[in-house]
Amino acid sequence: MPKMKTKTAAAKRVRVTGSGKLMHAGCGMRHNLEHKSAHKRRDLKRDSALPTSQAKKMKGLLG
Repeated sequence: MPKMKTKTAAAKRVRVTGSGKLMHAGCGMRHNLEHKSAHKRRDLKRDSALPTSQAKKMKGLLG
C-alpha cells in the first residue's frame, strides 16, 4: 500500500499545535490597513483556532 501524501495547499495554511488544535492566520491583514485602528490590527494579527467542523476535514487533508 502506498504512503499517504500531505496536501501541500492545506499544510501551507494551517499548523498543528502541541495539543492537536489547528491554527490559521485568518484574513483582513492584506491591504487597507491605514483605515483600521491599531487595536483592530493587533487583534487580526493573532492566529486563531479552526472550528471543529473544519478541523476534522483539514486533518484528513494533512494526512
